[in-house]
Order: sequence, then structure tokens, then C-alpha cells
Amino acid sequence: MMQRLTIERTLTIVLFILIFAIAARIPVDTDTWWHLRSGESILQSGIIYTDPYSFTLYGQPWIDHSWGAQVIMTLFWNLGGYLGLTIYMASLATAGMIFVWLACTGNGYLRAFAIVLGAATAAVFWSPRPQMISFFLSAVILYLLLDFQRSKHDRLWLIPVIMAIWGNLHAGFSIGFILMAALIAGEALGNLFVRHREPKVNWRGVRKLCLIFVVSLAAICINPYGLQMLTVPFQTIGIGALQNFIQEWNSPNFHERQMLPFLALLFLTFGAAGASARRLTWTDFILYSGTAYLALNAGRNVALFAVVVTPMLTTYVNSVLEERNWVLHPQRRATRMIAFANVAIIVLVGLGATVKVLAVMTPQSVREALEMTLPVEAVEYLNEEIPQGNLFNSYNWGGYLTYFAPEYPVFVDGRTDLYGDDFLTNAYLNTAMGGEGYREVLDQYGINVLLIESGSGLARALKVSPDWDVIFEDNGASVIVRRTPISAQGTLDG
Repeated sequence: MMQRLTIERTLTIVLFILIFAIAARIPVDTDTWWHLRSGESILQSGIIYTDPYSFTLYGQPWIDHSWGAQVIMTLFWNLGGYLGLTIYMASLATAGMIFVWLACTGNGYLRAFAIVLGAATAAVFWSPRPQMISFFLSAVILYLLLDFQRSKHDRLWLIPVIMAIWGNLHAGFSIGFILMAALIAGEALGNLFVRHREPKVNWRGVRKLCLIFVVSLAAICINPYGLQMLTVPFQTIGIGALQNFIQEWNSPNFHERQMLPFLALLFLTFGAAGASARRLTWTDFILYSGTAYLALNAGRNVALFAVVVTPMLTTYVNSVLEERNWVLHPQRRATRMIAFANVAIIVLVGLGATVKVLAVMTPQSVREALEMTLPVEAVEYLNEEIPQGNLFNSYNWGGYLTYFAPEYPVFVDGRTDLYGDDFLTNAYLNTAMGGEGYREVLDQYGINVLLIESGSGLARALKVSPDWDVIFEDNGASVIVRRTPISAQGTLDG
């Protein structure tokens, strides 16, 4: 058994230990917290059907498409706090990259190079949110589809089962349909236009893929919200405020260094396909161009691009290497001495990764990281002083408030599918920037307390207004209160 622990296998094990360590980060994403609040509510009272957290849309119908993932996250949080959330995120990231590795071709060294590049590309958008489950399941679905295409291993029956589960975890299930549609379209075009070559998936296989697609659609409806779940992805992408104002929905900023792995994966795969004598298939073309378009359109889709294109990179690079007889042939067995040395390397790397993860999760490190992006002290002030009245809050902090200041129903948070384009653009964004009519909005909703960025347009406008007082301020956040409290619709209290 020890003789099977070659340098190649050791490299693979070490690689995934390091990916886990890299993915283990302090959870600072504000949306994490409203997901946790929802998970706790579900465990206590059952599925949520109406908005329980805002005062602006309280009681309105809400499809909590991530309810299953929220329960899972809450269980990790209850067991281990910040460390539990970190393990949740790092485990899903590592498991997803393992399935990407399984979908790759070539020897372990080529796969390791591609996985490093793919992980560096996807890691930018790893955070402890339900989307991590979508990252993992998209890798699983892609592996099953490629295994059917390449090796004729027919495990397609698993896909509807996975999709039924996915439909209760996160609205990212739409990725599964995108991948299936790409394979169906690519293989159908291959059968139509490449008749002189044996198609990878014949017409019978294409028909089976279509059947799996339809059954998966039906499987998605097995959830507490039924057919309504199918509409959630369309509602989300139809919100213009997402693309205009929310960073993860913007096109990537290529001036940032974190985007360099994405560019490397984009161009290396393009170059490898051009250098290889292997003909570019219709399926690869659709998957590559389709996910590249999605990634260039919204930065959050860069992770999907990494999942899809990393195996493609190994396919064409391996073809180039084989054509030139540059392929390395790793040893199949290791000597006893090398095997023991490899075990020692794995143990040392594992211990180092454990120390790194635990060192990052110290209370002081967690607080410092949270304070860099979230209004920790301002929320503590709110909870201590409890200024009365409806609260207007920054969108960026709504989720954090939902969990850490539950006594204050929020004005807005990250549930964009609930609030909709009109509310986000007119009621929130225009007001937050101190735009024309902001006073009317604050009066309409009876806003007496604000928790907003200290440098925002609204903060600057209120600081010079005789009607408002700043009662707390630090470098990031300001708490501002109305001198004469009012109720909704602008009527005076008392």
C-alpha cells in the first residue's frame, strides 16, 4: 500500500490540503449573516414564506431559495462559530476542486498545474454563503456530463437527484441547466456538422440528455415553494441595480491583481486549443465562450468559468504535449524510503495548514477582519444606546444588522429578489447617494435613525442639516438620528 504513495500522488494530496488552507478565511461577507438568521428561524419555526426581517416589505411574499443551505450553515455556526463557517466554506471549495480534478485529463503534474490556476481563479469569490454549495454541485454535474461524453460512463440518472437536492439549497441550480444545455447543443451540432467523424455523443445520447434535462426541471419543483422556485433565477438577473451598483454583479476589474489568474486561464486555454492538432469541439466552444461571456459580464461568474474551463485546459495542453512527445511518465510505485518521506511531507503540510487555519481564527484576528468591512462598533453602539425609530441602513450592512442587531428591522439587505429593481434604485440607491428627493423618502418611511457609510452622499447631506445629529462616527460608519422623531408618512410622534 505504501508503495502506491508516489511523488505524483503526494503532490495531489498536498495540493488539496493547501487549497483547503487557502480557502479557510474569516467570514466577512455581509450576506452571510442574514443567511444565518434565516437558518436559525427555520430550525426554530419552519420554512419562511414572507419577509420577517425588514420593515419596508415586512410580511410580503418571499421565496427563500437558499433555505436548505442556510440550515447547513447554521449547524456549522452552532458547532464551531467562525471556525465552523470557515470549515464549511473551505470543505466545499476543496470538494469542488476535487471534482474539477477528476474531470481533467493528463498526468498528475499537468492536473496539479491546472488545478492551481483554476483554484486561484475561483478563490476570489469563495465566501461562506449558499453559493459555495452551487460551486461544489456545478463541479459534480460537469464531471458527470463530461464522463458521459468522453468515456460513455452513464451515470446521468444521478443528475435529477442532484438537481432535486440543489433546488432546496440555492438558486444557483440554474448552472446545472446551463451545463446540460451546453452539452446538448454542442453534441447536437457535432452530429449535424461533423458527420465524417464519430460523434462523442450520438443522437440517442443527445435524446437521453434532453430527457434528463426535462426530468431535472420537474425535480427542481420538489421544494417548499413548488413551481415558483423556477422563476427565482430570472427574477434575479432581471434586476438592473445588481449590474449597476453591486460589485459581484459588475464586470471584473482587470486592474486588480486578483483577476490575473482568470486572464491566464482565459488566454492559456485559448492558446492551447490553437496550438493543438486536436479539433475544437462544438461542446468545448459553447462551454468556453458561454462561461467566458458570463464571467466577463459579472465577476461572480468567474468561479463558474474556472470550473468549466480548467478541465478543458488540460485536454488541449495534454494533446499538445502528446503530439510533441513531451509527456512525463510518473513512476507507478515508490520505494519504501520515498514512500515514508512522502508520508512525512503530507503530515507536515497538514499540520502547517491546521496551524494556519487556527491562527487566522483567533478572536482578535476575527474582530480586526470584521472591522475592516463591517460596522462592528457602530452596531455595538446601536445595541447599547437603542435610539428609537425606523432605521435606514446601508445595503452593504443589511445582512450584518439582521443578525447582530435583530431588534432593528432593516430598510434593505442582500435579498435583491425580494426588494426588486424599483425599490433598490429609487427608494434605496437614490436616497443613499443623497439624491434629489431623499428627504421625502426618509419622511415617507418614518426614518429616525440611520446607519450609513461616513463618506456617503447621504451622510454628508445630513451632517450639515439642522434636523439631524451625528451620535456616533468612526472611519467607516456613522449613526445619525433625527432631532424631532416622526412616524411613517411624516406625521409627528405624540
